[in-house]
Amino acid sequence: MNSGFVLTLIVAWLFVPLVPVHAATFNVTDYGAVGDDSTDNTAAFAKCIEKVIAAGGGRMYFPDGVYRGRIIIPPQGGPGWITIEIVGESEPTPVFGTIGSFPPQNGGTIVKSLETSGAAVISAPPGNLYMGFSGVYVVIRNLNVRTYDNPRISGIDLNHAAQCRLENVVVSTGVYNVQASQPTHGKAGLVTPANNNAALTILRNVLVTGYDTGIVVNEHTDADNIVVASNIHGIKFNTANHASRFGRIGTYRNTHHVTVAGRHGFLIQQMNTEQPGPRQTNERNAWQKLVSDVNDPASLGTGDINYWVVVGNVGPVDTFTKIGGSGIRARRIGSAP
Repeated sequence: MNSGFVLTLIVAWLFVPLVPVHAATFNVTDYGAVGDDSTDNTAAFAKCIEKVIAAGGGRMYFPDGVYRGRIIIPPQGGPGWITIEIVGESEPTPVFGTIGSFPPQNGGTIVKSLETSGAAVISAPPGNLYMGFSGVYVVIRNLNVRTYDNPRISGIDLNHAAQCRLENVVVSTGVYNVQASQPTHGKAGLVTPANNNAALTILRNVLVTGYDTGIVVNEHTDADNIVVASNIHGIKFNTANHASRFGRIGTYRNTHHVTVAGRHGFLIQQMNTEQPGPRQTNERNAWQKLVSDVNDPASLGTGDINYWVVVGNVGPVDTFTKIGGSGIRARRIGSAP
């Protein structure tokens, strides 16, 4: 073949306009869902997600509204995995704080459940992929997930999913975090996939408030712009063979900002903390007073943390409290290595 002709073909190919390939989109309202904050949409969600799976994956789309019900992603086997996107119309407002009282608003896209037992608001039950996992890559974007004060169910439980990505997601208990009651039922705002070598969790712009554990961190987690506020355990590192990275994480009013429950290597590049100061805690929320920045009594963690601590009504302080954590190096930003 003539070399000039080949070059012409290459140049022509380079200038062919790239047409974006979009996943099939399935609007939950087409399957009977109503965002009126009263209709139980669990059955409508199930119909919609069945269509997503039948299409080999796609996007479950929520127009703005308050949708009651639970989203349960049916177990999927191998060898092929599918992508299931759960996407709201509007990016939620990440309201949190260390003082004051701000009632939650119902703008944007909200999925909530007031059930007192059973599955999380969004969950991926075990499947017949190896080790009991489900062959789903779950993507959640632009969504406000709610339960209720002192919840008896979790917000998002993807422990048995293969992989996940969350972006612009708020998980809360329906009250401004400063007014949250002490969680007594051991539930988590977000549980990430624990699928060992195959797991992957990507978190961007995620806020969790009001649970026993804000985020349960399992295998292969990469996170940035994370806030955990008014949980007993802000983030909890479970046993993992692969290290996790957090870029910037805000930890506010948690009893323990970071808890280590199993052997886990991690890096927190900036842990930004504001503790409630004088006159900023009352009888109802006294449980939110800090006990430890790092709670690792068995010294199971191997990690590096760069921190900045502010006490309300006081200002920046050089105080960082560890329980155990002999394998965790903590350094105040700006101090010598």
